[in-house]
Amino acid sequence: MQFAKQKILIGCSMLILILSAAWIWISIPTPGSTTQGQIQAPQVGFAAPDFTLETYEGQTYALSEFRGKPVLVNFWASWCPPCRSEMPAMQRVYEDFEEEGFIVLAINSTNQDNIGEALSFGQDRQLSFPILLDRTGSVSSLYEIRSLPASYFIDPEGIIQDVVIGGPMSEALLRIRVEEMLEGKS
Repeated sequence: MQFAKQKILIGCSMLILILSAAWIWISIPTPGSTTQGQIQAPQVGFAAPDFTLETYEGQTYALSEFRGKPVLVNFWASWCPPCRSEMPAMQRVYEDFEEEGFIVLAINSTNQDNIGEALSFGQDRQLSFPILLDRTGSVSSLYEIRSLPASYFIDPEGIIQDVVIGGPMSEALLRIRVEEMLEGKS
């Protein structure tokens, strides 16, 4: 009787293993089937998704315009304390490296911000880099932004070298990343 129970238990265990293996084999996605051949969210080592946005004044900027230059793409909102805290450091680093080609594209998450407060913030702090308005949230969706601030360091070839989610970023970190991109060490 004991031997018969063991045989049944072993048989059931084998059946479960075979069915599990079959399920795993059947449910394996083919390459590219879940992301249509692309990465789900922008990641280090991959090309930064291109976008085109306008400033409040109506001037249009596309990320692709800056190929050949290191770029910091920073998503922010005026109500976000870490965003507000890191902006002065970004301005100083921008001023120090602008002549070497460094670009900052500050993308205001306008679809979840007050445009007047965002513009006042930029003017009060005399930010001289472009402040782009993501009025519909399309670029935030493209970059799958889930929290602010979110910063993408993009090298002259358009490849993401670092992603910093949250903040505020220190001025030292900003300087190191920009220097690495300018020296081609990214």
